[in-house]
Amino acid sequence: MTKPFVLYYSPDSANLAVRFVLEELELAYEEVLLNRSSREHTKPEYRALNPQGLIPVLIDEDQDAPMFETGAIILHLADKAGRLAPLPSAPARGQLLKWLFYISNTLHADLRIGFYAHRYADGQRAEDMLRKAVQRRVRDHFALVDGELGKSGRKNLAGEDLTVADFYLGACARWAQLYPPGYEQDLHSFRHLAGFLEKLQERASVRRSAERENIPGNVLLSPRFPETDLAAVMG
Repeated sequence: MTKPFVLYYSPDSANLAVRFVLEELELAYEEVLLNRSSREHTKPEYRALNPQGLIPVLIDEDQDAPMFETGAIILHLADKAGRLAPLPSAPARGQLLKWLFYISNTLHADLRIGFYAHRYADGQRAEDMLRKAVQRRVRDHFALVDGELGKSGRKNLAGEDLTVADFYLGACARWAQLYPPGYEQDLHSFRHLAGFLEKLQERASVRRSAERENIPGNVLLSPRFPETDLAAVMG
């Protein structure tokens, strides 16, 4: 009997994108909650799974090591399930890969700098300046994505079919509107992106994921904080 996946998570962390995909693919999984307020993600037991101490980690018993990096995890899940990603030999594979890596390496990477500016700048003034600069960059990223979604006949980021890139984009859009407090993005002016997020957040997989992470209300457009201590999210 195939063992379920194991997802190490904390509320509203990068694991949310992985959870969207697990739920959409209807894959069996167990979960392990990491309390960021008590720094569980920095302890040796967790660093044995991910030396960076970052969240999430996915355990797949068919793999010879724990998996980390959000983009890698969700692409692995899609390939294993045979859904949410074109086959490696398919002409549309390149379209998926370029947007998946754009989200991972550019959009999400810049969001992280804004979330944790204290790791990149010394002093409050320098942190504020960095966050403002990153905020402008992130807005440019969403403008680019909005233009892509506005192309004729384009329903999803990588083309006609829903892919893991769409769920990753949805999660990043959510976080950009909430974190860090005081530097939130308003995405409503991006008409195509806003319509995409409204549609995506109605999917049963997204709603189930929100329930499991105590996220009330809208999940992706005009979102609300999870019903947990903010320090447990931003710690």
